[in-house]
Amino acid sequence: MSLKVAIQMDPIGAINIDGDSTFRLAEEAQARGHSLFYYTPDKLAWQEGRVTARGWSLTVQRVKGDHFTLGEEQEVDLSDFDVVWLRQDPPFDMGYITTTHLLDMIHPKTLVVNDPFWVRNYPEKLLVLQFPELTPPTAIARDLQTLRNFREKHGDIILKPLYGNGGAGVFKLSAGDGNLASLWEMFTGINNEPLIVQKFLPAVSKGDKRVILVDGEPVGAINRVPQKGETRSNMHVGGRAEKVELTDRDREICAAIGPLLKEKGQVFVGIDVIGDWLTEINVTSPTGIQELERFDGVNIAEKVWQAIEARRA
Repeated sequence: MSLKVAIQMDPIGAINIDGDSTFRLAEEAQARGHSLFYYTPDKLAWQEGRVTARGWSLTVQRVKGDHFTLGEEQEVDLSDFDVVWLRQDPPFDMGYITTTHLLDMIHPKTLVVNDPFWVRNYPEKLLVLQFPELTPPTAIARDLQTLRNFREKHGDIILKPLYGNGGAGVFKLSAGDGNLASLWEMFTGINNEPLIVQKFLPAVSKGDKRVILVDGEPVGAINRVPQKGETRSNMHVGGRAEKVELTDRDREICAAIGPLLKEKGQVFVGIDVIGDWLTEINVTSPTGIQELERFDGVNIAEKVWQAIEARRA
């Protein structure tokens, strides 16, 4: 089965081909005989009843500094494609949300992965709220007094932007830290979004586990260990990836959330687990495929494409 595949992503020239999951998905698609078309989110448009994009036919190769070749720029009707990948990174702002509305108009005739309606309604730090029995104590609030009350109750906390990514803007505050009000002022001066605050989990020193699910089923995990002196374990900020096995608790968490993810068309998902607790469900642009493949010797990208091909069939 040969599919016409469009990939909506950030500029391809700047990616790290040894770590980027979108590159790996494109590489596997090409190996399976699918044709690729690439465009950036700013090239997506609605024109008189058609959802269009200006972009390029794409060929990829695993050569650093020479990892892609583009055809001539052209405008395409995305409803003519079999699959569109929604793969640009957050922040999950109104620009991002608008792309989900536009792609919603061609789905499911054109299969958009992940389903844009549910990507829009299930941002990473909000979907976990449906599973309070799996998560550490959590609050979402813009009100400073609410944040203060939460810290008074739980002691050490993690404070972060509700729609951030990659570890940006994540702060650990101890019970006696005097910076809560200053951080609140900084965040509320940037935008009018709430903040998310969670009880600090000391187990993060041993790593923040990224578990990858394909069509609701766990296919493996990597452990992301923070640098010495850091709380954040994201690889964007220097976290180190390690091989790790799925635990019974990991499988329990996946069994609880997996059916919902599959039902809502979230084909490729990465969840974050610290100790025994689920902290995020990443549906917008999850990562971790290449690290997991290297550690486990399993073709995760193949599993993702098998799930997509099954849906298209």
